[in-house]
Amino acid sequence: MPRTASPHSIDTQMTLLVQQSDAGTVFTPDAFAQLGSRAAIDKALQRLVGRQALRRLSRGLYDKPRKDEILGTLWPTVEAVVRAVAGKDKLRTQPAGVYAANMLGLSEQVPAKVVLLTDGISRTVKAGPMQISFKRTTPRQMAAAGRLSGLLIQAFKCLGAQHITPARIQHLRQQIALAERAKVLEDIALAPAWMRPHLRAVAAGDAV
Repeated sequence: MPRTASPHSIDTQMTLLVQQSDAGTVFTPDAFAQLGSRAAIDKALQRLVGRQALRRLSRGLYDKPRKDEILGTLWPTVEAVVRAVAGKDKLRTQPAGVYAANMLGLSEQVPAKVVLLTDGISRTVKAGPMQISFKRTTPRQMAAAGRLSGLLIQAFKCLGAQHITPARIQHLRQQIALAERAKVLEDIALAPAWMRPHLRAVAAGDAV
């Protein structure tokens, strides 16, 4: 007769945490660090993968797969992977390049490689077909991390001055609430001089 797992065992506690999490949640071994040794956690993760409760994305990265009736098993979102990696290392991150422009609806291009600036070490993380690059940058580049202004500055840098059109400015003003847009002016000194008029235009008055 198989032995019944103790309710206090690492396996049982990790299984419960995974069951209680939302589909699409991404985990690193450190997410379970309070439960026991790294060796015991790694073994429990292997068993969870064996039972298909978790999927191994790459070394030290797992997710609770999302299911779609038509598309089948889905990959986790970029945001879920970033949240897991950044939470493990206590990093701040700032979306950059095409990814930043895409998040704001300023580009329909889906980047093959997602780039985020960080105050931690540079590294590249693979999660299924995704490649996410964390690039260490200066304190100035991270000063507006987590705010709309930081996202706008990085998106505008990616697009270039000639591609920041009135239509794109209007799109931002229509999609983002005035109260949030107005806060951009608090960080305007962090932006290059050429970009500041565009940020003022985003922050101005109600959208037409």
